[in-house]
Amino acid sequence: MLFRLVAILSACLFATAESHARPAAGCSEHSYVEIGGIPQWLIFDGEDCAQPVVLFVHGGPGNPISPYMNELYGSWKKTFTIATWDQRLSGKTYARNEPVTDLTEDRLAATTISIEQLVSDGIEVAEYLQRKLGKKRIILSGSSWGSVLGVHMAKQRPDLFHAYVGVAQLVNYRSNLAASYEATLEIARRTQDTPAIATLGELGPPPWKNPRNFGRLRRIPRGYENSATTPGPAFTAATEYASEADRAAYAAGEEISFVKYVGMAGDGMSAHVDLPALGPQFELPMFLIQGEQDLLTRPAITRAWFDSLRAPRKKLVMVQGAGHDPNYALIDAQFSLIREEIGPQAR
Repeated sequence: MLFRLVAILSACLFATAESHARPAAGCSEHSYVEIGGIPQWLIFDGEDCAQPVVLFVHGGPGNPISPYMNELYGSWKKTFTIATWDQRLSGKTYARNEPVTDLTEDRLAATTISIEQLVSDGIEVAEYLQRKLGKKRIILSGSSWGSVLGVHMAKQRPDLFHAYVGVAQLVNYRSNLAASYEATLEIARRTQDTPAIATLGELGPPPWKNPRNFGRLRRIPRGYENSATTPGPAFTAATEYASEADRAAYAAGEEISFVKYVGMAGDGMSAHVDLPALGPQFELPMFLIQGEQDLLTRPAITRAWFDSLRAPRKKLVMVQGAGHDPNYALIDAQFSLIREEIGPQAR
């Protein structure tokens, strides 16, 4: 009897030691999930499912980061489970639900999308991750256009999130666009960039009703930012997204999303981007990361909105050598902030 008891205790001790030595259980899913009444493409990856979850809300609109997730944030998987989804009219979600055809006026008029709808989708995604991964809360991060959706999500459902992290925060479309135009024109004049001065003179100061004007402006500051910032990733799509059909769907989604954003007469979703109108009070920590050379979402506008916020905690990180588009300096600042300021409370 004594021998048998010793044997049982030894077996239990061995099993305990074995469980302690067992490697962390990773988690990964790349699939369509029913969100907002339609199948939407959602991915998450992590080396240890016990780690905190970071949900990235992509920008554009119409520019999913799922094809570039590993390239941008692959190293994060040792510390976090990283997640994102292709918003409706974007990427693989577009491919599953929409025809890849030329964009006609009739189709544009028949297609509806709104900030409210996308925010509702984002909240459903967060709830799905909460259930699927067994988390009470997750970390929310939005970039550029995604930062508008992210702030709305944080405002509506602070109970879902440990904190909000905005990168290249878009605050108010009209104010941001006017400041972008003025800063770009100032650089063009200072550097005697005659073609840019001519284009900006032809456009005139915003607001505009021609949907092409925003794209014509954006090409100029992007060039200026590239010359003033450190390089970013090459943005090579993962094999999973590299087929001709995937590329065609990405391009088609980008086109329709952009036109629905600016509108045919300056009356698209952009006209409703006004975060100060939500009020300054937030019930969760609010963190913002801003490239100092960002010519699209100007630092002064970001700082003014940040200063107005009332939240349990808040912090603004200014990143030298970074513009609007993600580069390694911006990504590293984002990782450091989440790991140091949010990570310890999110475990």
